Amino acid sequence: MGQLDGKVAFITGIARGQGRSHALTLAREGADIIGLDICTKPDSTPYPGASPADLDETIRLVEEVGRKIVAEQADVRDLAQVQAVFDRGIAHFGRVDIVLPNAGICAGGLTWEITPEAWQEMLDVNLTGPWNTVRVALPTMIEQGDGGSIVFTGSVDALKGSANISSYAASKHGVTGLMRSLANEVGQYGIRVNSINPGHVDTDMLGNDFVWRLFRPDLEAPTKDDVIGSFTGTNLLPVPWMQPEDISNAILYLVSDAGRYATGTTQLLDSGFLAKS
Repeated sequence: MGQLDGKVAFITGIARGQGRSHALTLAREGADIIGLDICTKPDSTPYPGASPADLDETIRLVEEVGRKIVAEQADVRDLAQVQAVFDRGIAHFGRVDIVLPNAGICAGGLTWEITPEAWQEMLDVNLTGPWNTVRVALPTMIEQGDGGSIVFTGSVDALKGSANISSYAASKHGVTGLMRSLANEVGQYGIRVNSINPGHVDTDMLGNDFVWRLFRPDLEAPTKDDVIGSFTGTNLLPVPWMQPEDISNAILYLVSDAGRYATGTTQLLDSGFLAKS
């Protein structure tokens, strides 16, 4: 028996990276999945977006572990699209127990050089997207009357600021405020609300020229191998980055009975990044 037998999870940004890892981790513990991903590149990101083939692979992998999944292409910025996918999932499964507003992007530059369009896209995806996600799911969770768990994807930059990514940090600080406020609103219904705040995670969001140049500005075209030492030097633990599965395992704790008394928390998983002096 799995820790999440009979549960249904609604996950955004599911096609690859952390979203796919979260879906598989919860599915292996017995959860069925409702998911969405835009499966295209946002205008402002310096790395490719997920593809429809990525989404198909997530569906295949979830089904391979014996669980059911309803997953479609949709844009978290568009409330109607998010609602439509969620409604089709509810029509299929009849309930929702876990919500992971995971979809997000990272881009940046010096604050005064970020274009208005890039600034707005960051807030629309990283802050309005999570709000859309919980907005469509909460009425069903409340009506069910048996609680639930929401885990927002934050970041170490939801708890501090960093040069060259002020738009990203601002959006993730907003997620922290949304999480804490929502926890106060829905605790009366037995619904727990937390955020997971990772440090460096080995995904496409981290593994691209924009990020590598931030860590090795002395090189014109740094590679992944070039930045390992720089990333490692930011952490207390002697590792450059974590894997998506490491974040998924922490989320599993938060959404399972093991984390039944955790709510309103900013769970930090950063290899000692914030604590390093």
